[in-house]
Amino acid sequence: MALPTVAIIGRPNVGKSSLLNALAGEMISIVEPTAGVTRDRVSTIIEYNGKFFELIDTGGWGIVDSDQLKDHIDNQINQAMRLADLVIFVVDIRDGLVPLDEQIASLLRKNNLKVILVANKADEAKMFPAAADFGKLGFGDAICISTTNNLNKNILVEHILDTLKEVTGEKPKAVDMRIAIVGKRNAGKSTFTNAIAGSERVIVSEIPGTTRDSVDVRFEKDGRTFVVIDTAGVRKKSKLADSIEFYSSVRAEKSIRRADVVLLLIDAAEPLAQVDKKLALYVSEEYKPCILVVNKWDLAVGKATTDDYAEYIGKIFPQLSYAPIAFTTATEAKNIQSVLDLACELFKQSATRISTADLNKAIEQISELRVGGGKKSGQFPKIFYATQITTKPVTILLFVNDAELFDENYKRFLVGKLRDILSFAEVPIKLFVRSRKRNTI
Repeated sequence: MALPTVAIIGRPNVGKSSLLNALAGEMISIVEPTAGVTRDRVSTIIEYNGKFFELIDTGGWGIVDSDQLKDHIDNQINQAMRLADLVIFVVDIRDGLVPLDEQIASLLRKNNLKVILVANKADEAKMFPAAADFGKLGFGDAICISTTNNLNKNILVEHILDTLKEVTGEKPKAVDMRIAIVGKRNAGKSTFTNAIAGSERVIVSEIPGTTRDSVDVRFEKDGRTFVVIDTAGVRKKSKLADSIEFYSSVRAEKSIRRADVVLLLIDAAEPLAQVDKKLALYVSEEYKPCILVVNKWDLAVGKATTDDYAEYIGKIFPQLSYAPIAFTTATEAKNIQSVLDLACELFKQSATRISTADLNKAIEQISELRVGGGKKSGQFPKIFYATQITTKPVTILLFVNDAELFDENYKRFLVGKLRDILSFAEVPIKLFVRSRKRNTI
């Protein structure tokens, strides 16, 4: 049984994102006093007393957006309403009833939706009587809440579950893989997300910076459950215009950390920039499997071959030399399925466990090459024993004669050779070295 869907609807700045965060118990949506911070549908799964539902945050209805995205935002809200089994209509008890609330109420009645009216910012009980005025909207008495101090949060959740006729008590299917899509602004991340999920879930616009938050898009394909994390476009820190952009950048880094595979989206129509380099470095430092996705390849056809571009990328991103490269045109969904299949393969590689015997055979092969690292008092690096200690990322511990002899260049050489010999040619390997303790009498 599919999870019931609950959409949060309301005008700008009534606390919709704060409500989603409060019910989820964690910071999921950006909360800022600036109207229009939430533009896409941001969703999360809520569990309460063994029952589950999907909660969707939407942009403010009726916003006059500085980036001329009003129609896109309204479209996302309309889609959320079409999918919703229940709507939480949020109003601001401090502002009282305003004309835009009445317009939204008319729209909800027109669509014949189940509605729970919520009066937010009721920080004290003495404010509750002011909610009576919202009775004119035609949805009964408002539930007074305060997302700031979690007042009446549980009462609201219990009312949501009571209102939904069919609530599954089953835990949702576990997510098989999380894929983060990162890149500089206007590289096509949202278009790519919609193409891979097979539906319009995030706003697509030619205006750079359309996505301000990291949006989780959950979908099922071939019997597997995926979450694609569409992140805000990143740009130079010196150009971060405000706190929203700064927080979006932080969220993009967080998305990389929680992803199983990262798609670093590159705009084929633009030269690689400092932002691309910084993202590549961050992905490598986090030891994340990565696909270098050259998007908008249709705009580069005739100007360069795939081999030429791959060589160009290799020079700019030496730390991601192991990462496969894919060429896509997201607007036409070209090679999107291939990228998803490749992401699944990388995920499989990163979860690979090699037997200790096979690992040490590989170490013996490498040792026979007699390529040395650093020297110290006539000593050369020697590996006595190797063992894999974990996966995701593949992590290998080497017991050696002297850890100081294993400089970074030699470690990179070892990792490269292990990648060639073993079953994880296209994923990062984390290497630790430990000096073997000598027995003392």
